[in-house]
Amino acid sequence: MSESMAGLKRTRYCANVGEELIGSQVTVMGWVQKRRDLGGVVFVDLRDRTGLLQIVFDMETIGAEGFKKAEHIRSEFVIAVEGMVEKRDPETVNPNIPTGILEVRASGLRILSEAETPPFMIEENSKVKEELRLKYRYLDLRRPDLQRNMMLRHQVANLSRNFLNDQGFLDIETPMLTKSTPEGARDYLVPSRVHGGHFYALPQSPQIFKQLLMLSGYDKYYQITKCFRDEDLRADRQPEFTQIDMELSFVDVDDVIGVNEALLQKMFKDAIGVEVPLPIERLTYQDAMDRFGSDKPDLRFGMELVDVSDVVRDCGFKVFDGAIGAGGSVRGINAKGCGDFPRRQIDALGEAAVEYGAKGMAWIAINEDGTYKSAITKFLREETVEAIVAKLEGKPGDLLLFCADNNEVVYNTLGNLRLDLAEKLELLDKNTFKFVWVTDFPLLEYNKEHKRYVAKHHPFTMPMEEDLHLLETAPEMVRAKAYDIVLNGNEIGGGSIRIHQRDIQEKMFAALGFSKEEAYERFGFLLNAFKYGVPPHGGLAYGLDRIVMLMCGSDSIREVIAFPKIKDASCPMTEAPGTVEKKQLEELSIKVDILELT
Repeated sequence: MSESMAGLKRTRYCANVGEELIGSQVTVMGWVQKRRDLGGVVFVDLRDRTGLLQIVFDMETIGAEGFKKAEHIRSEFVIAVEGMVEKRDPETVNPNIPTGILEVRASGLRILSEAETPPFMIEENSKVKEELRLKYRYLDLRRPDLQRNMMLRHQVANLSRNFLNDQGFLDIETPMLTKSTPEGARDYLVPSRVHGGHFYALPQSPQIFKQLLMLSGYDKYYQITKCFRDEDLRADRQPEFTQIDMELSFVDVDDVIGVNEALLQKMFKDAIGVEVPLPIERLTYQDAMDRFGSDKPDLRFGMELVDVSDVVRDCGFKVFDGAIGAGGSVRGINAKGCGDFPRRQIDALGEAAVEYGAKGMAWIAINEDGTYKSAITKFLREETVEAIVAKLEGKPGDLLLFCADNNEVVYNTLGNLRLDLAEKLELLDKNTFKFVWVTDFPLLEYNKEHKRYVAKHHPFTMPMEEDLHLLETAPEMVRAKAYDIVLNGNEIGGGSIRIHQRDIQEKMFAALGFSKEEAYERFGFLLNAFKYGVPPHGGLAYGLDRIVMLMCGSDSIREVIAFPKIKDASCPMTEAPGTVEKKQLEELSIKVDILELT
């Protein structure tokens, strides 16, 4: 029964029909959200990407044949309607939609496409299981909330482009097929048909190419581009994701931060009406770890970590003394107002602490009368307990939580417990946006599994000039000219000033455990390029998906990506990844042996 739309032209989107059109003819097209047959009159809620508009079909206006078609239509049919815009009767006004005081009385109807009953309702905030929604993503994407997400994503990308264009940046593409390099996450590999047994890698970022563009004299580069990393997925991570990538020449840290603060201010103001006060607060990496137990701190609430090592040193409590004696620390957080937590809730926090790597969790609950409830106070002198409580600014009704171990375990445990408590206490307001720059990262960190140093960010990050002399003798003490921009506990962007001197880059590769031959084998094109004059340069890359996720208050970037993957990196809709024909493998000189995993 599908009909052609020949001779018809849409004159308005549904939600763009306003009061100024009352008494005018319009042609609207879209999907049937809902149909109500009241006997002699059929009401339809017509939906397109802008919203809903009520259509009225009555025999007198549309005629017998048209009314018969109106009785036939069902949810998700695609229709075209011609009719007169009218004001609704006061008792039928719908205040929940922008067009709620209007309706279109249809004089013409064409059914452009019929629809079977969909596997789930097309509605806002669907409770349908995500895997089913992603299997039918083309239907899921019809939901108004997802369509708003996609339109917001489009707006943010456009705002970024326009801002960077106005600042003199050039949009330059970089290759998708490149060479596999070490460091970072696993590469996605692409076999070469022409060069049997050889592989391209999909880029984890355009890092080396944008540095080469600076060397080539392009001064200011940007690109909104896909990146690929074969890593385990989580709510804010996908195997393919989009970066707003940029690089600038003849700059230092403050220059890059300055441009990006202005970009963030414009992006958030114009996209969602949020003011970003400038300058954005800065924390050094060490301050962030000491105060929040994380290099991506959430500043929407307090509950900061407090080092109590000085007041419990040599206190006689074996757990505390052992941690400090081994070079670690004892730190605590004050969960304000949680002193009345039942024991089962405190025990659950202790179990979580063990999951985060701690051997256990000590605690002191301060009763309303000022007395203490705790399993550890009996091991401590009264003055030590009072000193601990004072340092954590404990008051009646508070719950003090402690971790004693090496600093890495202490930070991870208390940093995560802090977030768990904030969620439990409903302190994470999605309508509050707290930005912070985290700077002065360590250049390197020691990987126990590989028994060598690896780059904290990437191997092209410039060390602080005053720490350069430590690169060969004490690499763990070298700080980097690196900076992350963090929003509400999420790293939304990161960058650095890059190494632009060949001798320093060679030293960096040596610190990472590469011989000179290995360095030139893997990065020779970059090191050779460094012979020909390189400007000081630096840049930053944002995760577009994460920014939009936070703007729209979602808990997952899958809600802001049109066709995302699920947790095992597969696509329920297309059933990717899949097998290929034997002939294709032979053309690529590939033989596949399936290994049984036990």
